[in-house]
Amino acid sequence: MKSTMFMKPGKVAVEDIDKPTIQADDDVIIHVVRTCVCGSDLWAYRDLEEKAPHSQNSGHEAIGIVESVGDAITSVVPGDFVIAPFTHGCGHCAACRAGFDGDCQAHTDNFSNGVQAEYIRFAHANWALVKIPGQPSDYSDEMLNSLLSLADVMATGYHAARVANVSTGDTVVVVGDGAVGLCGVIAAQMRGAKRIIAMSRHEDRQKLALEFGATDIVAERGDEAITKVMALTNGAGADAVLECVGTELSVETAMKVGRPGAIVGRVGLPHEPKMDMSASFYNNTIIAGGPASVTTYDKQVLLKAVLDGDIHPGKVFTKRYALDDIDDAYQAMTNREAIKALVTID
Repeated sequence: MKSTMFMKPGKVAVEDIDKPTIQADDDVIIHVVRTCVCGSDLWAYRDLEEKAPHSQNSGHEAIGIVESVGDAITSVVPGDFVIAPFTHGCGHCAACRAGFDGDCQAHTDNFSNGVQAEYIRFAHANWALVKIPGQPSDYSDEMLNSLLSLADVMATGYHAARVANVSTGDTVVVVGDGAVGLCGVIAAQMRGAKRIIAMSRHEDRQKLALEFGATDIVAERGDEAITKVMALTNGAGADAVLECVGTELSVETAMKVGRPGAIVGRVGLPHEPKMDMSASFYNNTIIAGGPASVTTYDKQVLLKAVLDGDIHPGKVFTKRYALDDIDDAYQAMTNREAIKALVTID
């Protein structure tokens, strides 16, 4: 089968490898229908983190058809159409029961890898997989894209809003205009925010943020951005802040645009190992966040919202590629020619 391999910084390629097989009784083999490139996949591609040459790639979002199941699987059968989250919660440990399946305590291999391929082995699948009614042929192209977003970015944007306790009438700042930040705008609106200030410097992303529910756009960065947000909020600051990038600048900005007692929902994978917590102490800033609870949110809120047509997160996919052209998809993301690159499997 075809699978994407990391060759070296600036280069991924499709190679023929052995098709995966059932290795544990809670495994499921999935024939991938659609996958994509995530911003976090670009770290090694941009040579921002070490990765072994000619190794399995980091792709982790997919929808597909169940091909075979292990003996312990009771939730899906061959032929089912499913969302394959990047998380692999068990559904019964303390973390999963509390709604934090991104930190499942039942096993250590909690995250997907190497799903930019024709087939994948999805471990610990019985609870983690999310069944979609019907078959791919039952859905429009736009709907399939929105279903794919539920494997990561829409759930991650929702996680930022949930842990920031976005509530009816709140003023929310979203730091980051990538796919996660844009989905954070959707999530803030879903949870009743009155005002949503999206930080974005790119016209195409600004337009999509406004379409998704943003009420204000701040194009400035750093101190200028903080001054602009404070002016928009009459000097008070936001009730909640969604930090969806992970850089030192984005975290610093997020910590400074909230009012005293505001919650910062952090879902941007941290780029810096350290963070100065003294400012948050004196401002009573509450900091929360981490890996998204993908299965929980999909099953409880997001799948229904997509199927009912209430939200359209698939619009973050602005360019489409065949699996054989996966390196072009990475280049489009690297060069900011795509908000998020869709990859279709023939």
